[in-house]
Amino acid sequence: MNISFENTENAFAHKTSKELKRAKFLFNTMAYPWFVQLGTRLTPFIMKTGLPFVHQLIRKTIFKQFVGGETLQQTEGVSKAMAAYGIKIILDYAVEGKKGEANFEEATDAFIRVIEYAATQTNIPFISLKVTSLARLSLLQKLNDAPRLRSGIHDHEEEVAEWDRVRDRMYSICEVAAEKNIGVLIDAEESWIQDPIDRLAIELMEAFNKEQVIVFNTIQLYRHDRLSFLQLSHRIAKQQQFKLGVKLVRGAYMEKERARAQEKNYTCLMQKDKSATDDDFNAAVKYCFNDLENISIIIASHNEASNLLAANLMEEKGLDPHHSNVHFSQLYGMSDHISFNLAKHGFSVSKYLPFGPIKEVIPYLMRRAKENSSVSGQTGRELALIKQELARRKQ
Repeated sequence: MNISFENTENAFAHKTSKELKRAKFLFNTMAYPWFVQLGTRLTPFIMKTGLPFVHQLIRKTIFKQFVGGETLQQTEGVSKAMAAYGIKIILDYAVEGKKGEANFEEATDAFIRVIEYAATQTNIPFISLKVTSLARLSLLQKLNDAPRLRSGIHDHEEEVAEWDRVRDRMYSICEVAAEKNIGVLIDAEESWIQDPIDRLAIELMEAFNKEQVIVFNTIQLYRHDRLSFLQLSHRIAKQQQFKLGVKLVRGAYMEKERARAQEKNYTCLMQKDKSATDDDFNAAVKYCFNDLENISIIIASHNEASNLLAANLMEEKGLDPHHSNVHFSQLYGMSDHISFNLAKHGFSVSKYLPFGPIKEVIPYLMRRAKENSSVSGQTGRELALIKQELARRKQ
């Protein structure tokens, strides 16, 4: 497969030199972990002051780089720009950490509006959501820790009604998604709340993935137990006769996972090293490719080797690059050299595009900043490619 992720002309064709210089400044800043640590701690508090210059600074830098806008309508410009290069969009209403039933109901309505909007567009096949947008964090943690009865139901009757409301919200969202033929990607979250999310995802897939894949669960391969969980999910899907939808990622909560395990003195679920994570991620890709008739896979990775592995597997198996059950995805604002070069070769690629009021998407932005600073080589690679393209344009 003659794909080069070094082709910066393809990678940044959608960006002006001014935009590239802004991105260069931002990634230069992220290259200093101490600065990122300080910034991610102070920014949420500073934002609460409501000072206009703070909002403008955030809006013109990290918000503009990684977020599509504050409203659905504002994402339209980004969506059209991506469509011109064969890139699709995964819309993410990036509001999380809300509390109270009223807020959860409001979020449910918002996700349904996102699905209805996506259905009117030609290049938005998926939306993404977090169950923590619809459920109390402490409820999920209690369900994660609680013993289960033979039926699989947690033995906490006082919370049954509350959990039923969470399930009803998810069913409402997925019913509209099925009607509109829009995929719903359920994000993975922290390990101490993940079990009820996994169980709900399996339940929803059994309900909605009979004929086509509407619901996708996310598998974080930086956990050493997730490859076996993928295999278990596949066995359940075959037994219950539904199609499995999976989004494969390395993971987004590494620092939190390790800190909590150390604080509470338990064995961390993180892989022993990056090499082990890479091995499991690539093994998961190969596993899914062995049954594409019944598994729909989204390879959500910024790792060049893993994307090339998947592209080469498709060629070896004689699969069309636009195979309906294979999709590539990267975050908006990152790894354009992967997204745009894959799309140039005819592969199905999407950018994960969050949107929402600037105050509400701060948790997402802080994760992006931390991820870029903690993942070895990520910021340096982005910077090198931007500098390469700016130098090419001067020639």
